[in-house]
Amino acid sequence: MTATKTRPGLAVFKLASCDGCQLTLLDCEDELLALAGEVDISHFLEASSAVEAGPYDLSLVEGSITTAEDAERIRTIRAASRHLVTIGACATAGGIQALRNFADVDEFRRTVYAHPEYISTLATSTPVSAHVDVDFELRGCPIDRRQLIEVITAFLAGRKPDVPNHSVCFECKRRGTVCVTVAHGTPCLGPVTHAGCGALCPAYHRGCFGCFGPSGSVNLPALIPLLRRDGLDEDDVVRFLHTFNTAAFEEELGK
Repeated sequence: MTATKTRPGLAVFKLASCDGCQLTLLDCEDELLALAGEVDISHFLEASSAVEAGPYDLSLVEGSITTAEDAERIRTIRAASRHLVTIGACATAGGIQALRNFADVDEFRRTVYAHPEYISTLATSTPVSAHVDVDFELRGCPIDRRQLIEVITAFLAGRKPDVPNHSVCFECKRRGTVCVTVAHGTPCLGPVTHAGCGALCPAYHRGCFGCFGPSGSVNLPALIPLLRRDGLDEDDVVRFLHTFNTAAFEEELGK
């Protein structure tokens, strides 16, 4: 007789990414041990080779869609998941690999690989939400462990995650960090970047690099003249925006 499954099933999947957001989950340590007592970790290859078939109550997906196989696989994952949450800049915005979206991918292949004819890839790197419905997007490169635990527990408890949508500037004020732009003329993406890092870079007198992507209320065109005022020329501004969330910031510029 087969035992009835009583605990919710949690699955973690990887697409095109560096594994950093999965490692954030492993780094939760004590919280992860407590979580493991409340759920069945059905699929998490970063932690275990044991694999259970779906359906899954909650699936966490790291990584962007960069191949036709990725696009097919995410549809399979979506069909097997009651709730699907994307984690990290790759899964929510295409990641740094979305730089290909503004260049010639065939040229990249010829430059990087000795035998580019063996490489099969899409011309773009896109977020998971461009292909399937997503229940929640957790931003960051990498994600914040406190926010990750909040999202997991919220979905398992059947409530909405308490993850703020304000900017990094709010976090600077909350921790008493002096504004690096006002005080030192340091270029900073804090006013347009989603909170979640705890304003780590400004706390060490560096400008925000936009690791968490655009916040809920963004006026990027208004920020660009300030970046130029603080010493960035046109090429510098482009490089400043074309990092972890390049496609997301480019979309904001196009609005």
